[in-house]
Amino acid sequence: MARIKLTAGRVRDFTLPDGAHQAFLRDAEVGGLAVRATAGAKAFVFQGKIGRRDLRITVGDLGTWTLEDARVEARRLQTLIDQGIDPRHEKAERLAATAAKHEQARQSQAPAMEAWDTYVEVRRADWGEWHTKNHAKFAQAGGKPRTRGRRPGEPATTQPGPLHALLSRSLKEIDADTVKSWLSENVATRPTWTAQAYRALRAFIGWCAEHPEYRHHVYVDACTQKQVRAKVPAPRAKDDHLQREQLALWFEHVRKLPNPIVAAYLQTLLLTGARREELAALTWDNVDFQWKSLTIRDKVEGQRTIPLTPYVAGLLRDLKARSEIPPPQPRKLRQSPDEEPNEWNPSPWVFASPKAAGGRLAGPNIAHSRALVAAGLPHVSLHGLRRSFGTLAEWVETPVGVVAQIQGHKPSALAEKHYRRRPLDLLRMWHTKIEGWILTEAGIEQPREIKVELKVVH
Repeated sequence: MARIKLTAGRVRDFTLPDGAHQAFLRDAEVGGLAVRATAGAKAFVFQGKIGRRDLRITVGDLGTWTLEDARVEARRLQTLIDQGIDPRHEKAERLAATAAKHEQARQSQAPAMEAWDTYVEVRRADWGEWHTKNHAKFAQAGGKPRTRGRRPGEPATTQPGPLHALLSRSLKEIDADTVKSWLSENVATRPTWTAQAYRALRAFIGWCAEHPEYRHHVYVDACTQKQVRAKVPAPRAKDDHLQREQLALWFEHVRKLPNPIVAAYLQTLLLTGARREELAALTWDNVDFQWKSLTIRDKVEGQRTIPLTPYVAGLLRDLKARSEIPPPQPRKLRQSPDEEPNEWNPSPWVFASPKAAGGRLAGPNIAHSRALVAAGLPHVSLHGLRRSFGTLAEWVETPVGVVAQIQGHKPSALAEKHYRRRPLDLLRMWHTKIEGWILTEAGIEQPREIKVELKVVH
């Protein structure tokens, strides 16, 4: 088609011929510029060549672009081609840069909660269940009805987590002064919880600083300035534990608890010195009655194998027998003679709890508190039972390294770390001795295996 000098009138009057799908009106003034008409639309286009390849780029709609603006754009596109640059690639890079700027602006204004959710999801695989739950509690919005554990005078709904107000701001707003003010507001009412939340926030800020999408929006020193660290409550070492003379009362009232699973769990917690969550997560696959061992998850080593002592073995055998008895089912009329009755599968958890969301024991601390009150004993936390095991083991002069290996403590000396790895039989000898002494102090009849083992030890 011949080229003509485009004018506003010629562009306006140009129409699509009958029977054609598209038609072009090419400009004689600027090479490559044309008007393309299709069914119901007209637009400025640019046509050119890159090497041997033809290309066509839509400049814009006639309702948006004037003829002069279209000529300027066509000249710019031809200049790019003369420089060996494909205008389509240049446009894609320009759009990507614009999108990146928009995303950066959005991230700078977005609540830090979005980055926090990403952080938790990425790190979840490296965390334990309890650590992950704590991070969810730090950031929770609150306002949900309390379903359990509510004391007189406490609000009927849950409180917002200590970090919720901070994470509702943008990352750029969380600087040292903001964190300092936040600490001042929260330390007075919940110091321990605030200190834990502060450490979680410090790790989160550090993580953001290592990732390109967040590093330009965070103040890296928001949690590390001296004036901020001075506001953080110093951690106080807890020392709650059962004393020798309290064992009889403790066992008496724990064994009277109406829930035998909770009673067995609390006794096992004391007699193994395990962490509360690693014991609660114990499955029957990890209980070996034949070789008298328990394989439990360990936050330091991943997992560890400890002895299954006689009294604990008896507790678990009773639970095993209970778990194999199907619960009573309501009578149900069969739809047909060939219909099979509902199958019942026993729980894989040693300390099962059908009412709990995870199918295993989740809140034994309430029952434990009731037993302590009934016994007239001071408060001892579930972790205090773990502390009690290590303390009571000293009465039978158990080597510190043996206790540490049973409890899953990180080796604290060079020899323990590199040269001491005691076999299960040696651990069992000392562990059985510890259990036997605790039961003797509690006034509990000991299994025969303990008596035999103690004779051998002496």
